[in-house]
Amino acid sequence: MRVVVVGGGIAGLSAAWQVAERSPSADVVVLEAAPVVGGKLRVASVAGRSVDVGAEAMLARRPEGVELVRTAGLGESLIAPLTTAASVYAGGAAHPLPARTMLGIPSDLAALRRSGVLDAGALSTVEGEPSRPPMEPLTDDIAVGPLVRGRLGDEVVDRLVEPLLGGVYAGRADELSVRATMPALAARLRDGGSLVRAAQAVTDVGPHDAASGPVFASIAGGLGRLPAALAESGKFRVRAGVTVRAIRRTTTGFALECGPAPAPELVEADALIVATPAAKAARLLADVAPAAAAELSTVDSASMAIVTFVFEDVALPPGSGLLVGSREGRHVKAITVSSQKWPGTPAGLTVLRASVGRAGETADLQRDDAELTALVLADLGPLIGLDAAPIDSLVVRWGGGLPQYAVGHVDKVARVRAAVAAVPGLAVCGATYDGVGIPACIASGRQAADRVLGRLPDGGQ
Repeated sequence: MRVVVVGGGIAGLSAAWQVAERSPSADVVVLEAAPVVGGKLRVASVAGRSVDVGAEAMLARRPEGVELVRTAGLGESLIAPLTTAASVYAGGAAHPLPARTMLGIPSDLAALRRSGVLDAGALSTVEGEPSRPPMEPLTDDIAVGPLVRGRLGDEVVDRLVEPLLGGVYAGRADELSVRATMPALAARLRDGGSLVRAAQAVTDVGPHDAASGPVFASIAGGLGRLPAALAESGKFRVRAGVTVRAIRRTTTGFALECGPAPAPELVEADALIVATPAAKAARLLADVAPAAAAELSTVDSASMAIVTFVFEDVALPPGSGLLVGSREGRHVKAITVSSQKWPGTPAGLTVLRASVGRAGETADLQRDDAELTALVLADLGPLIGLDAAPIDSLVVRWGGGLPQYAVGHVDKVARVRAAVAAVPGLAVCGATYDGVGIPACIASGRQAADRVLGRLPDGGQ
């Protein structure tokens, strides 16, 4: 039996690993259009340092990511952050990011007061919210922005929620779904009540003290090492640089048309996992699962760029980095000081990553690398007081890199999965479905593997 996985990002590699582990008799093949696997996990050299130029951290308290790192043989390279104390630039100044916010929704009112991020009137609104008449039960999906504005005011959205959602999803608070981006909060609000109390209940449920271990983790030398370790394990085959152009059903499974159009190659599969972004998945599934393709074609995405710098002999404010409000008039939306966040950078060097690009913003991303680098450098002075020249820099662009979880996204995903389930031996996975974080993508890959394993002769045992 041959299982083909289309897409060599972390979700696709996780799916391939899971199938190979549980069904050793299967011939598992990953087809990746890019020259290398990894998707948004990638390392590159800047000033001779190996650095992540895509995702650089994963949630450690959700187990799938750390487990896969250990299984892939990289457990001894796991590292915890030196600091997670971040700031938010709002109202023309940097403020400590209040502890225990739910993607910007405050739950620790004392920490909110200490941060100084809100003016007195906005702070009073937040503190008084639990005493206001309760919300109506949240029975339908709603965008995060209107929900928070209605209870806590505009300033909380603009100065806290928008920067956090921009950092995670490159999205807009007034467009992103509460059910998709904050499912635990949405569940708490099904009975109505107080938004602040609901956020407190959610943040109190999960462990958040030092005894629970680090919240985040990475890998020494870059989180981008993980895809290569999986691909080089020998458990499955990887064919990079192979573009899948079309898929059709056959009497025994699927036929994939690959390679250049003038000289296509036909790859046959008994079971198929499509682990590509939504737009590509929609094109590939048009014939085999047209209803799923139609739904996926309506999922928007946001593009962004990561500009990485290495500086010598500079001093920066303490902390792991800075989030920037969308109304601050800056090109940069977030800064990570990697050399202060993660161990291993030699003394005297500062490694810094700046991200540019939110949903609907394309002008900056259309600039060439030199222009974009200059824009970012110009922002670093006002934002963090840095006006030195870097010894090296690198721009990496992620076109359509982050799916946008619009209102109704959860129901849309359910319809996609129902349509896919009607096709024997077919599964989908990736950041489009259940979360953009690395553990969520790994879990999505495992779920896809579970589906196709039911089609294999040994049942995946």
